[in-house]
Amino acid sequence: MPGAAGTLGNEHPVGATTHPMTHPVANRNRYAGTPAPHPQAGTSPTILPHFIIIFEQENFQGHSHELSGPCPNLKETGVEKAGSVLVQAGPWVGYEQANCKGEQFVFEKGEYPRWDSWTSSRRTDSLSSLRPIKVDSQEHKIILYENPNFTGKKMEIIDDDVPSFHAHGYQEKVSSVRVQSGTWVGYQYPGYRGLQYLLEKGDYKDSGDFGAPHPQVQSVRRIRDMQWHQRGAFHPSN
Repeated sequence: MPGAAGTLGNEHPVGATTHPMTHPVANRNRYAGTPAPHPQAGTSPTILPHFIIIFEQENFQGHSHELSGPCPNLKETGVEKAGSVLVQAGPWVGYEQANCKGEQFVFEKGEYPRWDSWTSSRRTDSLSSLRPIKVDSQEHKIILYENPNFTGKKMEIIDDDVPSFHAHGYQEKVSSVRVQSGTWVGYQYPGYRGLQYLLEKGDYKDSGDFGAPHPQVQSVRRIRDMQWHQRGAFHPSN
């Protein structure tokens, strides 16, 4: 089936507002082993490729904790429950359960004032573990297959976001995926709704490999990296 191309709609995924952070951050506890983002006197500022702050209460209130690396169990940092999230550099993927298990939540640079701003399924408000997402390519290419083991009808997408597979003539299930370049997030329903599935470079021979309980993916978008896109942590170089 021909790949999707061009601008494919104006729907936007659930996500953060991206205006600069102005909230005071108090009671921060840095995750063990992560470097501080604050420069010493006479040195240039340190820009971390990944930096996220988790707050126990909504609207960036209460006890908070900073991360610049993987966190397999948020409760071990002293944060009992994630109420809001600030991503200063990313992207990140969060998980419903400890040790990066359960429902997935993709975070990009911006502000997430409530749990329902980072989930499009609204099935759970639990956020128990996180890890950075490595994005190392400007180009994006993904192939979705109807059946396991890369068989059956397929849909190839190159450098584009697709808010509805049905609108482009693909109405089959998605049972296996081959990500040839870039990093993507797939969604259970059209319009970037429902469960989220992080799709990093590699082969997923069946839907269980990318964490889907059923072979149902109906929209997909690229995760833009911070080096080449304005939404990221760094501005592109001229």
